[in-house]
Amino acid sequence: TINADTSSGLILTSDTSGIVQIQSGGTTRATINSTGILGDGSQLTNLPADATKLPLAGGTLTGNITLEAVTETKTTKTGSFTPDLNNDGTLYSCSGTMTITMPTVTSGKSFTIIHSGANLITWGGTIKWNGGSAPTAATAIEIYVFVSDGTYWYANQAGTGYA
Repeated sequence: TINADTSSGLILTSDTSGIVQIQSGGTTRATINSTGILGDGSQLTNLPADATKLPLAGGTLTGNITLEAVTETKTTKTGSFTPDLNNDGTLYSCSGTMTITMPTVTSGKSFTIIHSGANLITWGGTIKWNGGSAPTAATAIEIYVFVSDGTYWYANQAGTGYA
């Protein structure tokens, strides 16, 4: 059945089989099944997205989004390093005397460092510390959180004195 109206354009409707055939000169040129697959096996493009599924790439999520069972990747470091937020994850477990150099500032990036021991930490890079200066390492476990706005890394000693 072919339906055409000025508001919707050309609409092809299948019979009860769920298959639409496109013919020219009495020869079937394409067959589309109910899942949008062409008769030759290639996938149709530019079909309306299924509202119950996220796109595989691109697109924009809007509204309230709930993520469940999210686990950050933890990387262990015992010597000086620069966090690699693309490959290491966003949680660093560190020990020992070290220099931690900030990665390139990128708006929206963040990471956490959990450092154990009373070792000296030297911080390198563009960091704006809560309180104006880097805290001195203590004798217990400390947690540092870093967030970037694209210009600076903002740092906060989120906790200290964990035993």
